[in-house]
Amino acid sequence: ELANQLAHHLIGLGVKPDSRVAIGVERSLEMVVGLLAILKAGGAYVPLDPAYPTERLEFMLADSTPLVLLTQTSLRDRWEALPEQVVVIELDAETRPWEQLPEVNPSQPELTPHHLAYIIYTSGSTGTPKGVMVEHGNVTRLFSATDAWFHFTSSDVWTLFHSYAFDFSVWEIWGALLYGGRLVVVPHLVTRSPGDFYQLLCQQGVTVLNQTPSAFRQLIAAQAGMVPALDHRLRLVIFGGEALETATLKPWYAHNDAVRTQLVNMYGITETTVHVTYRPLEPVDTEYRGASPIGSRIPDLLTYILDQHLQPVPIGVAGE
Repeated sequence: ELANQLAHHLIGLGVKPDSRVAIGVERSLEMVVGLLAILKAGGAYVPLDPAYPTERLEFMLADSTPLVLLTQTSLRDRWEALPEQVVVIELDAETRPWEQLPEVNPSQPELTPHHLAYIIYTSGSTGTPKGVMVEHGNVTRLFSATDAWFHFTSSDVWTLFHSYAFDFSVWEIWGALLYGGRLVVVPHLVTRSPGDFYQLLCQQGVTVLNQTPSAFRQLIAAQAGMVPALDHRLRLVIFGGEALETATLKPWYAHNDAVRTQLVNMYGITETTVHVTYRPLEPVDTEYRGASPIGSRIPDLLTYILDQHLQPVPIGVAGE
Protein backbone atom coordinates (compact mmCIF):
# COMPACT_ATOMS: atom_id res chain seq x y z
CA GLU A 1 0.00 0.00 0.00
CA LEU A 2 2.87 2.38 0.79
CA ALA A 3 4.47 1.58 -2.57
CA ASN A 4 1.16 2.18 -4.37
CA GLN A 5 0.73 5.58 -2.72
CA LEU A 6 4.28 6.59 -3.63
CA ALA A 7 3.78 5.28 -7.18
CA HIS A 8 0.73 7.50 -7.64
CA HIS A 9 2.85 10.44 -6.45
CA LEU A 10 5.63 9.58 -8.93
CA ILE A 11 3.11 9.39 -11.77
CA GLY A 12 1.87 12.81 -10.76
CA LEU A 13 5.45 14.08 -11.11
CA GLY A 14 5.58 12.81 -14.68
CA VAL A 15 7.12 9.36 -14.26
CA LYS A 16 6.11 7.05 -17.12
CA PRO A 17 7.56 4.03 -18.95
CA ASP A 18 11.33 4.44 -19.50
CA SER A 19 11.56 7.37 -17.07
CA ARG A 20 14.59 6.97 -14.83
CA VAL A 21 14.11 7.36 -11.09
CA ALA A 22 17.28 7.34 -9.00
CA ILE A 23 17.13 5.86 -5.53
CA GLY A 24 19.86 6.53 -2.98
CA VAL A 25 18.96 5.04 0.41
CA GLU A 26 20.41 2.81 3.09
CA ARG A 27 19.23 -0.82 3.07
CA SER A 28 15.85 -0.68 4.77
CA LEU A 29 12.13 -1.28 4.35
CA GLU A 30 11.97 2.17 2.69
CA MET A 31 14.38 0.89 0.05
CA VAL A 32 12.03 -1.95 -0.94
CA VAL A 33 9.01 0.38 -0.88
CA GLY A 34 10.90 2.82 -3.12
CA LEU A 35 11.92 0.15 -5.64
CA LEU A 36 8.39 -1.21 -5.86
CA ALA A 37 6.93 2.28 -6.22
CA ILE A 38 9.25 3.14 -9.12
CA LEU A 39 8.29 -0.04 -10.99
CA LYS A 40 4.60 0.36 -10.21
CA ALA A 41 4.77 3.89 -11.66
CA GLY A 42 6.25 2.42 -14.83
CA GLY A 43 9.70 3.91 -14.31
CA ALA A 44 13.14 2.31 -14.19
CA TYR A 45 15.13 2.42 -10.97
CA VAL A 46 18.73 3.59 -10.86
CA PRO A 47 20.24 2.33 -7.58
CA LEU A 48 22.84 4.59 -5.98
CA ASP A 49 24.77 3.03 -3.10
CA PRO A 50 25.48 5.81 -0.56
CA ALA A 51 28.79 4.06 0.21
CA TYR A 52 30.06 4.78 -3.32
CA PRO A 53 32.61 7.60 -3.82
CA THR A 54 31.04 11.01 -4.46
CA GLU A 55 32.57 11.26 -7.95
CA ARG A 56 31.02 7.96 -9.00
CA LEU A 57 27.58 8.96 -7.69
CA GLU A 58 27.79 12.31 -9.48
CA PHE A 59 28.70 10.60 -12.76
CA MET A 60 25.83 8.13 -12.46
CA LEU A 61 23.33 10.91 -11.79
CA ALA A 62 24.59 13.01 -14.71
CA ASP A 63 24.68 10.02 -17.05
CA SER A 64 21.25 8.56 -16.22
CA THR A 65 19.42 11.93 -16.14
CA PRO A 66 16.75 10.85 -13.62
CA LEU A 67 13.48 12.69 -13.30
CA VAL A 68 13.28 12.05 -9.55
CA LEU A 69 15.65 11.01 -6.74
CA LEU A 70 14.31 9.01 -3.79
CA THR A 71 16.48 9.32 -0.70
CA GLN A 72 16.47 9.70 3.11
CA THR A 73 16.94 12.78 5.27
CA SER A 74 20.21 11.45 6.71
CA LEU A 75 21.70 11.30 3.20
CA ARG A 76 20.76 14.82 2.13
CA ASP A 77 24.42 15.91 1.95
CA ARG A 78 25.32 13.13 -0.51
CA TRP A 79 23.46 14.82 -3.36
CA GLU A 80 24.81 18.37 -3.30
CA ALA A 81 25.81 18.24 -6.98
CA LEU A 82 22.36 17.09 -8.10
CA PRO A 83 21.08 18.73 -11.31
CA GLU A 84 18.47 21.35 -10.52
CA GLN A 85 15.71 19.74 -12.57
CA VAL A 86 15.73 16.55 -10.46
CA VAL A 87 12.89 16.35 -7.93
CA VAL A 88 14.14 15.08 -4.54
CA ILE A 89 11.82 12.99 -2.36
CA GLU A 90 12.91 12.07 1.16
CA LEU A 91 11.08 8.86 2.00
CA ASP A 92 11.32 9.47 5.76
CA ALA A 93 10.43 13.17 5.71
CA GLU A 94 8.11 14.43 8.45
CA THR A 95 5.48 15.35 5.88
CA ARG A 96 4.79 12.80 3.15
CA PRO A 97 2.09 14.12 0.78
CA TRP A 98 1.79 10.77 -1.02
CA GLU A 99 0.27 9.21 2.11
CA GLN A 100 -3.00 10.89 1.16
CA LEU A 101 -3.08 9.14 -2.22
CA PRO A 102 -4.90 5.88 -3.12
CA GLU A 103 -3.54 2.58 -1.79
CA VAL A 104 -4.66 0.65 -4.87
CA ASN A 105 -2.34 -0.39 -7.69
CA PRO A 106 -1.79 2.41 -10.22
CA SER A 107 -2.50 1.73 -13.86
CA GLN A 108 0.17 2.18 -16.54
CA PRO A 109 -1.49 0.74 -19.67
CA GLU A 110 1.45 1.77 -21.89
CA LEU A 111 3.97 -0.29 -19.92
CA THR A 112 5.31 -3.36 -21.77
CA PRO A 113 7.95 -6.03 -21.03
CA HIS A 114 10.28 -4.09 -23.34
CA HIS A 115 10.40 -0.98 -21.17
CA LEU A 116 13.27 -0.40 -18.76
CA ALA A 117 13.15 -2.00 -15.32
CA TYR A 118 16.49 -0.73 -14.01
CA ILE A 119 19.90 0.66 -14.90
CA ILE A 120 22.80 -0.81 -12.93
CA TYR A 121 26.28 0.64 -13.35
CA THR A 122 29.27 -1.67 -13.73
CA SER A 123 32.88 -0.54 -13.47
CA GLY A 124 33.27 -0.77 -17.24
CA SER A 125 36.38 -2.06 -19.00
CA THR A 126 37.72 1.50 -19.29
CA GLY A 127 37.23 2.29 -15.63
CA THR A 128 34.37 4.68 -16.42
CA PRO A 129 31.08 3.45 -14.93
CA LYS A 130 28.87 1.89 -17.59
CA GLY A 131 25.09 1.93 -17.22
CA VAL A 132 23.52 -1.38 -18.22
CA MET A 133 19.86 -0.98 -19.21
CA VAL A 134 17.72 -4.02 -18.44
CA GLU A 135 14.10 -4.48 -19.49
CA HIS A 136 11.27 -6.02 -17.47
CA GLY A 137 11.11 -9.01 -19.80
CA ASN A 138 14.75 -9.84 -19.16
CA VAL A 139 14.10 -10.25 -15.44
CA THR A 140 10.87 -12.22 -15.68
CA ARG A 141 12.37 -14.65 -18.19
CA LEU A 142 15.34 -15.23 -15.87
CA PHE A 143 12.99 -16.74 -13.29
CA SER A 144 10.67 -18.57 -15.69
CA ALA A 145 13.64 -20.13 -17.51
CA THR A 146 15.23 -21.41 -14.27
CA ASP A 147 12.05 -22.39 -12.42
CA ALA A 148 12.39 -26.10 -13.24
CA TRP A 149 15.75 -26.14 -11.46
CA PHE A 150 14.92 -24.22 -8.29
CA HIS A 151 11.18 -24.60 -7.65
CA PHE A 152 10.98 -21.39 -5.62
CA THR A 153 7.74 -21.01 -3.64
CA SER A 154 6.01 -18.65 -1.23
CA SER A 155 7.52 -20.70 1.61
CA ASP A 156 11.05 -19.62 0.73
CA VAL A 157 12.91 -17.07 2.81
CA TRP A 158 15.58 -15.06 0.97
CA THR A 159 18.17 -12.58 2.15
CA LEU A 160 19.09 -9.28 0.54
CA PHE A 161 22.79 -9.59 1.38
CA HIS A 162 24.29 -7.60 -1.47
CA SER A 163 24.15 -3.93 -2.36
CA TYR A 164 21.11 -3.12 -4.47
CA ALA A 165 23.54 -1.45 -6.89
CA PHE A 166 25.07 -4.90 -7.60
CA ASP A 167 23.02 -7.04 -9.96
CA PHE A 168 23.07 -10.11 -7.67
CA SER A 169 20.46 -8.11 -5.72
CA VAL A 170 18.05 -8.34 -8.69
CA TRP A 171 17.96 -12.12 -8.17
CA GLU A 172 17.60 -11.72 -4.39
CA ILE A 173 14.89 -9.03 -4.25
CA TRP A 174 12.67 -10.05 -7.13
CA GLY A 175 13.16 -13.77 -6.57
CA ALA A 176 11.70 -13.43 -3.11
CA LEU A 177 8.85 -11.10 -4.04
CA LEU A 178 7.90 -12.68 -7.38
CA TYR A 179 7.17 -16.02 -5.69
CA GLY A 180 5.48 -14.43 -2.67
CA GLY A 181 8.34 -15.40 -0.35
CA ARG A 182 9.91 -13.42 2.47
CA LEU A 183 12.84 -11.08 1.97
CA VAL A 184 15.17 -10.47 4.92
CA VAL A 185 16.98 -7.17 4.37
CA VAL A 186 20.34 -7.79 6.03
CA PRO A 187 21.71 -4.74 7.90
CA HIS A 188 24.98 -3.48 6.42
CA LEU A 189 27.00 -4.18 9.58
CA VAL A 190 25.68 -7.74 9.72
CA THR A 191 26.92 -8.36 6.16
CA ARG A 192 30.40 -7.53 7.47
CA SER A 193 30.19 -10.02 10.36
CA PRO A 194 29.98 -13.66 9.20
CA GLY A 195 29.12 -14.84 12.71
CA ASP A 196 26.22 -12.42 13.08
CA PHE A 197 25.06 -13.22 9.57
CA TYR A 198 25.04 -16.96 10.20
CA GLN A 199 22.99 -16.41 13.37
CA LEU A 200 20.54 -14.29 11.36
CA LEU A 201 20.20 -17.06 8.75
CA CYS A 202 19.29 -19.54 11.46
CA GLN A 203 16.96 -17.22 13.38
CA GLN A 204 15.03 -16.17 10.26
CA GLY A 205 14.84 -19.68 8.78
CA VAL A 206 16.46 -18.59 5.51
CA THR A 207 16.03 -21.19 2.74
CA VAL A 208 17.63 -19.47 -0.29
CA LEU A 209 21.07 -17.92 0.16
CA ASN A 210 23.00 -16.12 -2.56
CA GLN A 211 26.71 -15.58 -1.98
CA THR A 212 29.99 -14.79 -3.63
CA PRO A 213 32.42 -17.68 -3.00
CA SER A 214 34.69 -15.47 -0.87
CA ALA A 215 31.81 -14.45 1.42
CA PHE A 216 30.68 -18.06 1.73
CA ARG A 217 34.17 -19.16 2.82
CA GLN A 218 33.87 -16.78 5.76
CA LEU A 219 30.38 -18.10 6.52
CA ILE A 220 31.71 -21.69 6.59
CA ALA A 221 34.32 -20.64 9.16
CA ALA A 222 31.66 -18.82 11.21
CA GLN A 223 29.44 -21.89 11.30
CA ALA A 224 32.34 -24.10 12.39
CA GLY A 225 33.20 -21.72 15.24
CA MET A 226 29.63 -21.31 16.51
CA VAL A 227 29.23 -22.40 20.15
CA PRO A 228 26.67 -23.72 20.81
CA ALA A 229 26.05 -24.97 17.27
CA LEU A 230 23.10 -23.49 15.40
CA ASP A 231 21.10 -25.36 12.78
CA HIS A 232 20.10 -23.70 9.52
CA ARG A 233 17.25 -24.40 7.08
CA LEU A 234 19.08 -23.64 3.84
CA ARG A 235 17.84 -25.65 0.89
CA LEU A 236 19.79 -23.68 -1.75
CA VAL A 237 23.10 -21.81 -1.74
CA ILE A 238 23.68 -20.09 -5.09
CA PHE A 239 27.12 -18.73 -5.96
CA GLY A 240 27.82 -15.86 -8.33
CA GLY A 241 29.85 -12.72 -8.76
CA GLU A 242 33.28 -14.34 -8.93
CA ALA A 243 35.07 -17.58 -9.84
CA LEU A 244 34.49 -20.55 -7.54
CA GLU A 245 37.32 -22.80 -6.35
CA THR A 246 35.38 -25.95 -5.52
CA ALA A 247 38.07 -27.27 -3.15
CA THR A 248 37.15 -24.49 -0.71
CA LEU A 249 33.78 -26.21 -0.15
CA LYS A 250 35.29 -29.28 1.54
CA PRO A 251 34.72 -27.94 5.08
CA TRP A 252 31.08 -27.22 4.24
CA TYR A 253 30.39 -30.74 3.01
CA ALA A 254 32.16 -32.15 6.07
CA HIS A 255 29.58 -30.55 8.41
CA ASN A 256 26.43 -30.21 6.27
CA ASP A 257 24.07 -32.58 4.50
CA ALA A 258 24.65 -32.30 0.74
CA VAL A 259 21.14 -33.65 0.05
CA ARG A 260 19.33 -31.19 2.30
CA THR A 261 21.27 -28.15 1.05
CA GLN A 262 22.03 -27.98 -2.68
CA LEU A 263 25.00 -25.80 -3.64
CA VAL A 264 24.83 -24.28 -7.14
CA ASN A 265 27.44 -22.37 -9.13
CA MET A 266 26.10 -19.80 -11.58
CA TYR A 267 27.90 -17.53 -14.01
CA GLY A 268 26.76 -14.36 -15.70
CA ILE A 269 27.25 -10.64 -16.09
CA THR A 270 25.06 -7.59 -15.59
CA GLU A 271 24.45 -7.25 -19.35
CA THR A 272 22.87 -10.72 -19.51
CA THR A 273 20.65 -10.20 -16.44
CA VAL A 274 22.51 -11.80 -13.53
CA HIS A 275 22.90 -15.46 -14.59
CA VAL A 276 23.76 -17.30 -17.81
CA THR A 277 24.84 -20.80 -16.73
CA TYR A 278 23.93 -23.32 -14.03
CA ARG A 279 26.02 -26.01 -12.35
CA PRO A 280 24.66 -28.00 -9.36
CA LEU A 281 27.51 -29.13 -7.13
CA GLU A 282 28.22 -32.36 -5.25
CA PRO A 283 30.87 -33.30 -2.65
CA VAL A 284 32.94 -35.02 -5.37
CA ASP A 285 33.37 -31.63 -7.05
CA THR A 286 35.71 -30.57 -4.23
CA GLU A 287 38.34 -32.84 -5.82
CA TYR A 288 38.06 -30.89 -9.08
CA ARG A 289 41.15 -28.96 -10.15
CA GLY A 290 40.97 -26.29 -12.80
CA ALA A 291 38.87 -23.34 -13.86
CA SER A 292 35.58 -22.60 -12.12
CA PRO A 293 32.98 -25.12 -13.40
CA ILE A 294 30.17 -22.99 -14.81
CA GLY A 295 27.98 -25.80 -16.15
CA SER A 296 25.21 -25.53 -18.74
CA ARG A 297 23.40 -22.57 -20.24
CA ILE A 298 20.01 -21.43 -19.03
CA PRO A 299 17.63 -23.04 -21.59
CA ASP A 300 16.50 -19.80 -23.28
CA LEU A 301 20.07 -18.54 -23.79
CA LEU A 302 23.04 -19.48 -25.97
CA THR A 303 26.72 -19.43 -25.02
CA TYR A 304 29.64 -18.94 -27.40
CA ILE A 305 33.39 -19.37 -26.90
CA LEU A 306 35.14 -16.60 -28.87
CA ASP A 307 38.72 -15.49 -29.48
CA GLN A 308 40.10 -11.96 -29.14
CA HIS A 309 38.59 -11.09 -32.55
CA LEU A 310 35.13 -12.29 -31.41
CA GLN A 311 35.33 -15.29 -33.73
CA PRO A 312 34.22 -18.78 -32.56
CA VAL A 313 37.12 -21.02 -31.51
CA PRO A 314 37.37 -24.76 -32.25
CA ILE A 315 36.55 -27.31 -29.54
CA GLY A 316 39.46 -27.60 -27.14
CA VAL A 317 40.82 -24.12 -27.82
CA ALA A 318 40.65 -21.58 -24.99
CA GLY A 319 38.56 -18.51 -25.63
CA GLU A 320 39.26 -14.90 -24.75
